[in-house]
Amino acid sequence: MWEGFVRSLQIASGEGQPMQAIEQAHAVPGRGIEGDRYHSGNGHFSKEGKKSYEITLIEHEALIALKRDYGYDLLPLDARRNIVTVGVPLNHLVWKEFYVGEVKLLGRRLCEPCFHLVKLTSNHLALSGLLHRGGLRAQIITEGVINLGDPIRMSDTQYIAQAEQATEMHKEPVEQPI
Repeated sequence: MWEGFVRSLQIASGEGQPMQAIEQAHAVPGRGIEGDRYHSGNGHFSKEGKKSYEITLIEHEALIALKRDYGYDLLPLDARRNIVTVGVPLNHLVWKEFYVGEVKLLGRRLCEPCFHLVKLTSNHLALSGLLHRGGLRAQIITEGVINLGDPIRMSDTQYIAQAEQATEMHKEPVEQPI
């Protein structure tokens, strides 16, 4: 079994606004991270109102691979994800419950790179290099605080994941890579 940790936390106040590094994040179910664009309802995808837009994560290892394989150094702030993880296989957490510190999350779907990221970074390599490595969109299940360095681990139970997958799997279309 794996156990990872939070390497960095970031939020942006609005769509297209620069991400800001923070040391602590207040996660609110149904809203997102306090102070972030999705919490306030003014993120790029806020109009869609999906549970999967509450919080996003990306592996630090994916950013390292992007630099190694494509020569593009994408900083955590430029990745446009709320949490950068270390030692966490995010692709395996779709429809799984897990903890980030004290906060329980439900992995909803992969966070494939999109043209919005290319537009903000002005580099198409971010799109190519993060295909199937762009991170995870997750739903916040329990309210709480996430801190830098917090452990990330699987939940002992998967009840919510099983129920949600059974009822919503066919409602939310899978994001197609471009």
